Amino acid sequence: MPTKSDIEYQIKELKMDYMNLQGDIEKLESTGHNDQVTKAEERLANMETKLAELNKQLAAL
Repeated sequence: MPTKSDIEYQIKELKMDYMNLQGDIEKLESTGHNDQVTKAEERLANMETKLAELNKQLAAL
């Protein structure tokens, strides 16, 4: 089972990736790459799910 610090690190890392992906989406939207925007938005949704799971694990400790 992961430790509290392991989970906190994963959360921080995931949040940084999330913010970077949001910036990438803005760039893709401004250049008209809508097909890639859709894929990136799906990745954001997956990240949100993973973040919720990690927060539940953290709360359970």
